[in-house]
Amino acid sequence: MTIVSKDINKAVTILNNEDVVAIPTETVYGLAGNIYSEKAIHKIFEIKQRPLFNPLIVHVHSLEKAEELVSDFPEKARQLARAFWPGSLTLVLKKSPSIPDLITAGKDTVAIRMPNHPVTLQLLQELSFPLAAPSANPFGCISPTKASHVERYFKNSISMVLEGGTCKNGIESTIIGFEDNEPVLYRLGSISLEDIIDVIGTVKIKNKKDIAPDAPGMLERHYAPKTKTYLVEDVELFIQEYKNKKIGVIRFSEPKPLPSVEILEVLSKSGDLKEAASKLYSTLHNLDTLHLDMIVAEVFPDYGLGKSINDRLSRATK
Repeated sequence: MTIVSKDINKAVTILNNEDVVAIPTETVYGLAGNIYSEKAIHKIFEIKQRPLFNPLIVHVHSLEKAEELVSDFPEKARQLARAFWPGSLTLVLKKSPSIPDLITAGKDTVAIRMPNHPVTLQLLQELSFPLAAPSANPFGCISPTKASHVERYFKNSISMVLEGGTCKNGIESTIIGFEDNEPVLYRLGSISLEDIIDVIGTVKIKNKKDIAPDAPGMLERHYAPKTKTYLVEDVELFIQEYKNKKIGVIRFSEPKPLPSVEILEVLSKSGDLKEAASKLYSTLHNLDTLHLDMIVAEVFPDYGLGKSINDRLSRATK
């Protein structure tokens, strides 16, 4: 049975014993293990039912620790790290020989970030090794933003969830890599593309790849509820065809009632995309427990974090 606890010392003991712990970050909860323990990393893949071709993100507590894990740190990567670490940015960089191939799916690059969560930063400082930590959910399912989500997924598979409250950003990190020394966006996330461009200029977008993905989150179907989900431009028009169905609707800011739907969730009545992003997964988790026939989400504004929200919803509907 999984224990939900704030005891960092207990988490340190479990991780030192080559086991795994679910940890909080500002994005989503992660399923963490020692990057140098083959036993722990295999357990992460097995518990998540995650394919070995999908690389993991390494979590560190300092820029200096990140530098130890890579063989090259391009100047634009340093600019991004200075701007956004600790925070919701993952950098994909040429790895040092010390990084096991199991972490990187055999690639010569490693994905690294410094999470912006006080509990996990303290945990990392008390460990002698970095942590690999993909999202703490079964592969392809909705990512967890609360300890209770993790407990529901893995109540008999992991020994501990380190309690850190609700994840404030609510969707995964933005992932930037470098090809021919030029920045490439592999995953839209909690830092908007516009904010990245403000720091380093033009960025190539390459965020879909089902075969040998360069980074996590590139697969076509991902982050998906069990309930059939649709992403549509016009909710009212779409649901007219399904009047006898139990429908849950997700809208950005328009609270106008829809009499024919079972439940309407508005992610930000004030029209704040950051608030909407923080509530997205929690809302999907809730709707997925209501035995609905379908979930219908409206397309969000195509700018800022709206792009990231649309990315997650589009992958949930494949």
